[in-house]
Amino acid sequence: MRIDSLDVYHVKMPLIYPWRTSYGEDYDIHSVLVRATSGEHTAWSEVCSLQAPAYLPESVLSVFSHITEFFGPHVVGREYDTADEVNDRLAVFKGNSFAKAGIEECWWTLQTKITGTPLHRLLGGETREVSAGADFGIQDSYDMLLGNIQQAVDAGFPRIKLKVGRGWDLEMLQIVTSTFPKMTFHIDCNSGYTLDDLPFFKAIDPMGLAFIEQPLNYADILDHAELARQIETPICIDETAVSVKAVEQAIKVGACKYVNIKPGRIGGLANSIKVHDICRDAGIPVWVGGMLESAVGAALCVEIATLPNFIYPGDLFPSSRFYTQDMADTDMVLTPQNTFLPFEGALPVPDPERLASMTVQSKTVVPAS
Repeated sequence: MRIDSLDVYHVKMPLIYPWRTSYGEDYDIHSVLVRATSGEHTAWSEVCSLQAPAYLPESVLSVFSHITEFFGPHVVGREYDTADEVNDRLAVFKGNSFAKAGIEECWWTLQTKITGTPLHRLLGGETREVSAGADFGIQDSYDMLLGNIQQAVDAGFPRIKLKVGRGWDLEMLQIVTSTFPKMTFHIDCNSGYTLDDLPFFKAIDPMGLAFIEQPLNYADILDHAELARQIETPICIDETAVSVKAVEQAIKVGACKYVNIKPGRIGGLANSIKVHDICRDAGIPVWVGGMLESAVGAALCVEIATLPNFIYPGDLFPSSRFYTQDMADTDMVLTPQNTFLPFEGALPVPDPERLASMTVQSKTVVPAS
């Protein structure tokens, strides 16, 4: 397959309700959409590193710049038989996994378009329903949170993820777990704590959480291993899992018992498969995460989550959860069983009018003349 050109869009999608985490608030989701052309075929990807470099060092501006100024020009105009060949071509550039994923994922979506094979089958997945959990950011009040949790419990969601931050952690968890003692919860710290917070982590050990997601700094593999030795609640890495190598090292030193796989954060779908396989062989369950993408990006998360070691319910949301109107021409819709179905036909693509109205900037990358 020859990648002839890339059309790159920085878009801004307003949220229904602000997304609050330990690192701040997002009122809009800033994302980068990439349309790749190969002959008569076009296909899309979406990577969402958020507006500011608060989740990880990348931001929407760095992703847009790196794809349009460096990565894209280095890739277009060449033939690639596999996604690994795309990654090998990009390997000269260090880090920047979100930007690399924006290109690598296009290889897969082009391949499914050219061959007519559903993406989950190309990835080695099964045609099966993908279970979704419920997630809640930091809310305006405990009453608001409890009301939202009750709705999720009534709807039959299999687990609930709670964002925590200083001032919204121990007391909140005591209230929630005593109110819903039979519900499966885990918490997401978004790198907001340190080993000095060991008393907090020991205090929540008796609560029976499924795990603690990314408690410490995004680059701290050894500190996560040290924390794991001192508490009973399992640890899941998220921000730390920026590469296949990072996950290998985390498993080697005992830093985690679960791994969250986000295709954008880990450099694309080929890397997601490799991490899935490494974790499977180590007896570590994985689950899929999202970054509040439109259905263009969220659909790829569903497709990869059809692999067999995606056991824990994923961070997957219907389009109506965050957006008045999705960017894509096809909404993400939950089944009555709180699952998503992989796509047997065409994947979601941006609606042209919505794309135009939400585009902040755009640029086309073609081979140098």
